[in-house]
Order: sequence, then C-alpha cells, then structure tokens
Amino acid sequence: MEMNMHMNWKEIARATLNGAESDEIAFAQSVKMLMEAGFEGYAVDYRHSTRTYYLPDGQTLELEMPRNNAPVAEHFDGDVVRAASREAQQLVPGYIYRGFCEKVVKAGCAGYMVSLLGKRVLYYGRTGETHTEHFPGTQSAAQP
Repeated sequence: MEMNMHMNWKEIARATLNGAESDEIAFAQSVKMLMEAGFEGYAVDYRHSTRTYYLPDGQTLELEMPRNNAPVAEHFDGDVVRAASREAQQLVPGYIYRGFCEKVVKAGCAGYMVSLLGKRVLYYGRTGETHTEHFPGTQSAAQP
C-alpha cells in the first residue's frame, strides 16, 4: 500500500491498522509510514482491544481492534513471544497478523508498545513481565 502524501495523521494510523489486520502492510512498512508521518509510537492493548497512536505534541488516536477469541493467559511466556516476533520479522510462510496476535495472547501478552523513537517493541504480561525486541538491524545480535 503506497502512502498518499495527502493523508492526514489519523488516516495514516487507520491505514496501518487496517493494513496489518488485512495482511496488506508488513510491520516494517507500517513503521516507515508512521515515522514519516511524525508518530512517536503506538500501543496495542489486547484486553481492551485497542491500538493507541501517539504524536510528539501529545495528540493521540485510539482505534478499536478485533477482539481476541481467548482471554490473555495468566502466565507470560517470553520465549513464545520472541518466536512469534521472529516469525513476523521474517514473514515466514503462512504468517498472518491475526495468527501472531492469537499466539502472543495465548502466551500471556496483554499488549505491546512500539517505540518508533527507541526502535523497539516492549511486550508485557498481566503481572508486569516484559520482553523487548529491537527493530531488526538496530542492535548487536549478541544482545537479547
């Protein structure tokens, strides 16, 4: 999906969410679109079924996401979240965003925060456990 330069920031946020949900926009392309539009990041809340986008001036936009079929598991399994993230980064055959969401929710991921400024994604569980993934190419492979 080509970003229309005449789109406003709210339309760009909606386009990235819709593109993820329809598997028409990969994460890397979504990140590029949001960065070019001036976003700082966004947060996904699986328990509330929302995605909130943030601009540097304090403006936000909260969009509804489809509800998950299952509640967020109580135990956070960072290894499963890491593996699901790797599948998304590598766009393994059969990868779909809804499948990613289902995997991480079953692994106890209550949501995640994408920091475009920090070039990382912070996944978190119901009791505060976390797992951080850096955008590909932004850190040494030796680090977690």
